[in-house]
Amino acid sequence: MKTIGLLGGMSWESTAIYYRLLNEGVRARLGGLHSAKLVLVSVDFAGVAELQHAGDWQGAGRLLAQAARQLEAAGAECLVICTNTMHKLSGEIEATTGIPLLHIADATAGAIRRSGVKRPALLATRFTMEEDFYRRRLADRHGIEAVTPDEAGRARVHEIIYGELCRGIVKPDSKAAYLAEIARLQAEEGIDGVIMGCTEITMLIGQPDFDIPVFDTTAIHAEAAIAFALGDA
Repeated sequence: MKTIGLLGGMSWESTAIYYRLLNEGVRARLGGLHSAKLVLVSVDFAGVAELQHAGDWQGAGRLLAQAARQLEAAGAECLVICTNTMHKLSGEIEATTGIPLLHIADATAGAIRRSGVKRPALLATRFTMEEDFYRRRLADRHGIEAVTPDEAGRARVHEIIYGELCRGIVKPDSKAAYLAEIARLQAEEGIDGVIMGCTEITMLIGQPDFDIPVFDTTAIHAEAAIAFALGDA
């Protein structure tokens, strides 16, 4: 089994979900007392969030590149960035090490293509929804057109992520807001799937809430890491 390197803490709420999913997945595959071999560097998200909102992506890149080098030095054989948004810097982060990065958008695209979904909605942070690093990768590499909410919808989705989910707060009215946004996109944009494009969103909604396919990027990414670790990738 190979050692998975987790670059986490953004936020730690979803990093904790990664840790559980990775260990549960390895145990399910190998049985008995088996668990995942992994190392974790968990950053202080307050500093990262400040850099994000200030637009200092170079500063954020330096911080995460250092963390990636720590993971490699600790024996990691792959990199898993436990957040969708910071894949904006995936190239810079991967370039600082000699180990492969398992990109969350590529793993998610594989699940979307296998499902037959053509036009999924993308719920995520403002950075992921409004900048093109994520949607362009889905489109250019995988032929998937992701649809995002309008300005008001993007603001509400982002606010719930940073103001609530990253703080471990899960509110019924926030869930209702996400469900209403997807219902609107189904009616007005003809979406046929939902990308939970922020790793905390799995705390709020899931497949049982919808009659169209839902792509939980946290779970999908964890499965990709397990496949790599066990030699299936």
